[in-house]
Amino acid sequence: MKKIVLPLLLIFLFLGCENTSDENPLPVDTIEGKWVYPTPGSSTQISNTMYLFEDGIRYTYYCIDDDCESQYESFEAGDGNHIPGTNNYTFENDTLIIDLNFGNELVAPIRFECDGDKMYLEQTNPYYLLRLGSDCN
Repeated sequence: MKKIVLPLLLIFLFLGCENTSDENPLPVDTIEGKWVYPTPGSSTQISNTMYLFEDGIRYTYYCIDDDCESQYESFEAGDGNHIPGTNNYTFENDTLIIDLNFGNELVAPIRFECDGDKMYLEQTNPYYLLRLGSDCN
């Protein structure tokens, strides 16, 4: 009897557990991805500058078209469309450190809002960036 009860109990435990990770995923606040400045006074337009953070390297892109969002969507890290030079970065414990070269660094505590699609950089002159394609305003 004991030999039957234990396997049935284990089956019941595994079947009774729900996987809620797909139903209610926790927001993952990551710096990785494409970020843009919002155009001042507009919640729908983006500026002509985009930063792409990937694998410890920040790439900077400038838009020269009327439709910057479409142009930015086509860019990939290291594709040669970024301005010459890159910046190394680290992101740990909600602090972003960007090596601006020649002994200069940007060190900013980061706060994510809007389900991780809005990055608020808390520094002397605070500002925020929006994840490309987000609906945040």
